[in-house]
Amino acid sequence: MSYEIGRLNHETLLGPIAAAEDALARLDERVARSEVGAGFAERADFFDSISSMWVAGELVHLEDLVLHDAQMDIRAPSHELVIAHRIVRARRRVSRNDPGWAVSRSGIMALAGVAEETAIEAEPVDRGGEGVELDLLDHDALSPELAEIDEVLARTKWLVDGNEPTKRKKQEPELSVGELLIRDPDWDEGERIGEWLELVKKVERLPATLAAAVLWDAWEHLEPLQRQHWLGQVLVSDFLRSRGKVRSHLLAFAVGLREIPRERRRARDRTTRLVAFLDAISAAAAAGMKDIDRLTLAKRQLERKASGRRTTSSLPVAVDLLMSRPIVSAHMVAKAARITPRGALNLVGELGVRELTGRGRYRAWGIL
Repeated sequence: MSYEIGRLNHETLLGPIAAAEDALARLDERVARSEVGAGFAERADFFDSISSMWVAGELVHLEDLVLHDAQMDIRAPSHELVIAHRIVRARRRVSRNDPGWAVSRSGIMALAGVAEETAIEAEPVDRGGEGVELDLLDHDALSPELAEIDEVLARTKWLVDGNEPTKRKKQEPELSVGELLIRDPDWDEGERIGEWLELVKKVERLPATLAAAVLWDAWEHLEPLQRQHWLGQVLVSDFLRSRGKVRSHLLAFAVGLREIPRERRRARDRTTRLVAFLDAISAAAAAGMKDIDRLTLAKRQLERKASGRRTTSSLPVAVDLLMSRPIVSAHMVAKAARITPRGALNLVGELGVRELTGRGRYRAWGIL
């Protein structure tokens, strides 16, 4: 399975490309200069995660995700919630690294949790019937006596396993019946990732937004990973960051992708799909601008209520927590401000934040 760029319909793509480029430039400048830019970037991780799960056909509640991230679950976490939290942690890991780190083989393997083969590991080597030895990078680290003992142990293990020293068979990783139900043994993830990375080099000559759309379309077509398909959206966001289009934060690409109808995202015509992905970038940028406006207005209102307080007041801590999380609970405020839950309820009451859960026993507040 391969993906060819071929000829692109530039006349149809030119308008969406210009709109996406302009929207990203405005968003990046706004986040970089905004007083709530850091909080907006943290909140974007949660919104992008639940939107990514929504695009995949799974529903994850924002409240459950925030509480699970704070290790304050009110119920047993579901499988979908665990995956959503993996997306949040993956985005945070990408943000901590240099731009473009995720769009590399080592970055993809690290985010997917796949261990790469390294030369540091010792491998048994056949010596033509004279025994099995271990090739080690550092031969001086072991004395001759210890090396002889290791050789005897390796040869003994080889015989116990039912193999002849003269005929070494290549041992394939065994798959259980359960793994066969969720994994395809013929699915060569390394080869597919290699094809996608080769495409990353080819799209360098294209505009950043068009290149990101092509990479996302190729990720949908190649499906490099069997179980972490959501990783493609994080990679596309990091690619835009590496091209300098969004330097201030990691774009919540899935938020815009959620606004695009499935008929456009899954259209047979590639030009239609590329236009849909470019529109998704514009939609993600527009949603980010609205979120910054809401956060800026909310922070100014909360700061007025916190003004004139003592320097030891915990209200500024509660305000910062509300800016960084879409939803907070009394225990989260108490943990951040190092006060009692009763004191946290008093802080929330003084700030006058809207209660979102509608419950009487367990409540949470936030700015959406």
